[in-house]
Amino acid sequence: MEVPLLINDFLRRAAKLYPTKTAIVDGDNRFTYREFQERSNQLAHALLALGIQPGDRVCILSPNSHYFLESFFGTSQIGAILVPLNYRLVAADHEYIINHAGVKAVLVDYEYTAVVDGIRPRLTTVEHWIAADPRPGHETPAGWTDWDEMVGGEPTTATPPVVIDENDVVSINYTSGTTARPKGVMLTHRNCYINAYDFIAHLRVSHTDVELWTLPMFHCNGWGGSYALTAMAGTHVVLRAVVASDIYRLIEQEKVTFACMAPAVLSTILNYPDKAKHLITTRPRFTVAGAPPPAAFIEQLEKGLGWEFIQIYGLTETAPIITVSAADHYNPDGQDYARRAFAGVEAIGCDIQILDETGQPVPKDSKTVGEICARGNMVLKGYWLQPEETAKAIYGGYFHTGDLAVWDEFANVHIVDRKKDVIISGGENISSPEVEDALYKHPAVLECAVIGVPHEKWGETPKALIVLRPGMTATEPEILAFSRTHLAHFRCPTSVEFVDSLPRTVTGKLQKFVIREKYWAGVERRVN
Repeated sequence: MEVPLLINDFLRRAAKLYPTKTAIVDGDNRFTYREFQERSNQLAHALLALGIQPGDRVCILSPNSHYFLESFFGTSQIGAILVPLNYRLVAADHEYIINHAGVKAVLVDYEYTAVVDGIRPRLTTVEHWIAADPRPGHETPAGWTDWDEMVGGEPTTATPPVVIDENDVVSINYTSGTTARPKGVMLTHRNCYINAYDFIAHLRVSHTDVELWTLPMFHCNGWGGSYALTAMAGTHVVLRAVVASDIYRLIEQEKVTFACMAPAVLSTILNYPDKAKHLITTRPRFTVAGAPPPAAFIEQLEKGLGWEFIQIYGLTETAPIITVSAADHYNPDGQDYARRAFAGVEAIGCDIQILDETGQPVPKDSKTVGEICARGNMVLKGYWLQPEETAKAIYGGYFHTGDLAVWDEFANVHIVDRKKDVIISGGENISSPEVEDALYKHPAVLECAVIGVPHEKWGETPKALIVLRPGMTATEPEILAFSRTHLAHFRCPTSVEFVDSLPRTVTGKLQKFVIREKYWAGVERRVN
């Protein structure tokens, strides 16, 4: 018998076997698995009543919340495609993504309804505007439908079955990449199902786990927490914003055992001055992705706090786990912290190769550089409405990540650079050409180059090197302020240097690697 691998199975099983177990803790709200299932069913019925059909796109713009978790399973059971939006983006980015994806209904947290209202006249495909607001006695803005009122009268039973194949798209996750416009990564039920299994196998997600959502849920389909933890009927503890005291309070009160995060969040946790005020009775496993932290961070977490560190590497395009850095992989006592900050070895079901420019594997000698390429059921179906970009990324039987690495005799991958000029700051991909494009709008900028430079907390942050137009002047504060009017703040440069010229090849190509050398001399570039 062959049954399609559908992520709907995860919540169905959990609610069937553990109906009274706590599924979600969100502020003062607690929902059992039965209630989680029922609220997801009600959302599905409500979307059907609005005319949402299989294949229609529904986006959500929200910080972490129980509504966000419900959206994953409410949309998937009717065959709709969820488009999670990064709430850190500026309105123009949301406008592009919503229009590019052809979104029919928007689900928006109350904090962001005004942002969407500002671009509403230009959202050509949206027909339904739904606002989530848990605050007692709140007023729903004009032109919006209250989420809870919309679903309140709907059946709590499952919606009528629809034919869904495991290779159908369940979500479109937009990633900046290296171009000025984001690309929509199409992840299928099969992609997410297989990733959930890897999550369970390599990160040891279990029925007794209590996960703290330090990672934004707009990364959720990529990181798999919503699916893996639900599959095992663990408990989701929602964190709306990263505040160190809240993190420690929730770990203490809810007995948190597991969390996924970017290095910046790990830094926040390690640098919290009032750790001693909290009685932590669990030994949480902290999984870090987006950019490996310094080896000293790992040692501080494990020796200082007695907690456990796990490093993973992946991309939105790979759903995402493709490598895991485990403490026991040719590191029996776990004390080789430098090695444990590497990207690690291939995950189950993923074939990793590091290929040279001719498509041949490089030797496992810890020094020969090649591109990380991956093959497996976790690789994306393609980029939404961009077949040419899909063809550039998937060829020769592999997905080509654009990340450059070496590997050792144990096939342990260590990322050293990128083919693409992406800056990863605090786990967020920042397109350097996009930042440069914004800076070129300043009248005094003749030439500019944006690179990542070392930053203790964020791993790296954007720095702009600018050649001014003859006879014109500008200051660093002026350029920084200008960038904030054109870009989401996390994408803005944090420093500016004015230079007479930028290094170029004889054919005029910018040599960013030459620029970077000055700032990374003696510093390991910890990015992936």
